[in-house]
Amino acid sequence: MQKLLRLSRAIDQITEKIGQFALWLVLLMVGVGVWNVVGRYIGKAIGQNLTSNALIEGQWYIFDLVFLLGAAYALKHDEHVRVDVFYGRWNRKWKAIANLIGTIFFLIPFSLLVIYVSWDAIAQSWITREVSPDPGGLARYPIKTMIIVSFALLIIQGISEIIKNWAIYTDRMPFKSDLSVGSADHHELEG
Repeated sequence: MQKLLRLSRAIDQITEKIGQFALWLVLLMVGVGVWNVVGRYIGKAIGQNLTSNALIEGQWYIFDLVFLLGAAYALKHDEHVRVDVFYGRWNRKWKAIANLIGTIFFLIPFSLLVIYVSWDAIAQSWITREVSPDPGGLARYPIKTMIIVSFALLIIQGISEIIKNWAIYTDRMPFKSDLSVGSADHHELEG
């Protein structure tokens, strides 16, 4: 179990770094969005085009990256939306079982299904080097590829969650101070 917990911590560290990168992308997205608005008005005032379709699409793409790269990070920190009418009152073992069932029977199969269903469309986008139909628009195939990357990251983080939840269920989860990822690792170990 200790080897699996080390694997889980390694996955968590990777997810944490990717999530931190996604958090910084939020600032970039806001900056590009502000420029798109301000540039439009300044451009009108001086009679010069200071924004473009590429910048507008760039803002959308950055938003896509934040969402797609942040999904595994949100899973790691237990920030996904859930209906916890019962879950909130359960002890840690019951929560671990619910998380195990959800991850094994819903998260991982759904992620695999998304990868399978989107694979051909993404491959076709790469073959044709798909670009935006808007003048000056960006290439679409790189951002479409992030769908596969995102759901692969979710699967990998799901594996980490399976390991941690199994460790909780079998009373093999170390105390918070023993965990190497400095987060308030999303599982409440107090019960």
